[in-house]
Amino acid sequence: MSRSIDYGNLMHDAMRGLIRKVLQDVSDNGLPGAHHFFITFDTSHPDAELADWLSDRYPGEMTVVMQHWYDNLDVGEEGFAVTLNFGDAPEPLYIPYDAIRTFVDPSVEFGLRFETQQEDDEEETQGDEDTAAPAKLPATRRKDAKAEEPASEEDAEAGEAEIVSLDSFRK
Repeated sequence: MSRSIDYGNLMHDAMRGLIRKVLQDVSDNGLPGAHHFFITFDTSHPDAELADWLSDRYPGEMTVVMQHWYDNLDVGEEGFAVTLNFGDAPEPLYIPYDAIRTFVDPSVEFGLRFETQQEDDEEETQGDEDTAAPAKLPATRRKDAKAEEPASEEDAEAGEAEIVSLDSFRK
């Protein structure tokens, strides 16, 4: 029987540990300087806790922003709890680290993306290389982003760079 080292899952565990350490530091000392976080997570994760109206509005995933206003940040071993303001309505959330899909700090152009097992399987069947490890993402700085509100899919698309083929400019 042959065994192998599962570098993808080991890397995911290490990166989730990094997120936990960053959030613990923010809990203890506040957000330093211009740092702020865009955190996209799976709202259908069995351990995620959010208001029914939020899970109805964001049935697959939701992006929250921790910047100007957040409260009750409680960092645990398996996830973190935080209260965020959604249109002047404070709502408590519990986000397991396993539910996080992306973690971005645009102030320093740092980001992590976690691929799900289903996405990995789809890519492997298409013959792509294994992308199980988190990837550095470009900054997603948006002038209109509010720390208290989740980014909608339209907002997320507006904040991303548009990829244009050079062929479209050829005559």
